[in-house]
This record gives sequence, structure tokens and C-alpha cells, in this order.
Amino acid sequence: MASLSKNAVIHAPPDPVFAYVSDPSKFPEWLPSMVEVRNVLGAGAGQQYEWTYKMAGMLLRGQSTVVEYTPNQRVVLQSIGSIGSDWTFTVEPHEAGALLRIEVEYSVPVPVLGRLAERLALSRDAREFAVGFDNLKEALEG
Repeated sequence: MASLSKNAVIHAPPDPVFAYVSDPSKFPEWLPSMVEVRNVLGAGAGQQYEWTYKMAGMLLRGQSTVVEYTPNQRVVLQSIGSIGSDWTFTVEPHEAGALLRIEVEYSVPVPVLGRLAERLALSRDAREFAVGFDNLKEALEG
């Protein structure tokens, strides 16, 4: 299983930062490979939605469920489908605004992509994850 983790200080109050990063309908705005989020049902723990994600030129589909939700602090998502993944978003107060941490563990669909494509996809995912953080900072601080 691959993993990515990053944290950053966002120069904005913690509550709106949490509201933005925990809203799946906003994911395509900041996460470069997230093509679409649809059929969002519910809020907080138990919320579900479907997604389409682009990896190595392929469109992969799946469904996510919020399995843990602490308002304005932490949300944990589990995804099933073409890519299995666990996402954890944590927001804490910081003297300059909010400290945001995102951790992702995911499996790359090796039978679909192949070993060489897997290595390329992991490298590209790391770059896009960093770009996603830049996009978040711009959206939330701008």
C-alpha cells in the first residue's frame, strides 16, 4: 500500500478550513486528478459519495464513506472501487491560522496498470498531492 502525508499552515481560521477540506464536492477544485464527485448523500459520519479519479491516463471510479467525523477537527474517509484508499484530514488551531494535515494510504491497481506504470503513478501522485496542497492554500487564503 502506498502512502502520502503532508501538512501546512493555512492562514485562515480552522473552522472554514475544515469545512472546505471535508466537503467532497470541493475535491475537484483542489485535487488535480479528481475528475468528479457525485451523488453526495448525508453529512458527517456515514456520508457517502461516488467519485471518478484519473490515474495514468485511466478513469477510475469508486465510492467513499466517512467513517470518522469530529466536527472542525478530523474526518476519515474510506474508499472502495478501482482504488482502495483511506484519507485522514486533521485541522488544528495554529498561531497563524490553521494547521492542516492530510494523510492518504491507497492501493494502486497493479493488474490494471502494470509494475512500471505503478512506479510512474506513485511518483505522479506525490507531485499532484503537493500541487493539491498549493491549491488548498490558494483557495483558503485568497
